[in-house]
Amino acid sequence: MFKKRPRGKKKTWQVEIAEERMHILFSEADRRFKTYPDLSDRYVEMARKISTKLNVPIPCELKRQFCKNCGAYLVYGANARQRVNSEKQYVIMTCLKCNHKKRIPYTDEKKKARKEKEKKD
Repeated sequence: MFKKRPRGKKKTWQVEIAEERMHILFSEADRRFKTYPDLSDRYVEMARKISTKLNVPIPCELKRQFCKNCGAYLVYGANARQRVNSEKQYVIMTCLKCNHKKRIPYTDEKKKARKEKEKKD
């Protein structure tokens, strides 16, 4: 008979190590982008593999730094464009490699900032 693999939540130390490694890979991708942009794309690919293998989500601040379509590390002004649509209240991020567009609403961020300001007062 086949032995079933254990499912469920990962241990906290595994999740912490995975998140730490993802942060390290993204910081290295940022550091190496000017000289080796292909290497920074490879670092993003490695971070995504860690995420899928251990079933740990990539942190939100890191998710916005790469293109989900082609896997490129995004640097605004070099290979990405960022536009703000004030009518519909979202930010449009465009990858200039594959022209994939990502829309991020910013009303939630405004609400969070307002709540934090009220707590301080």
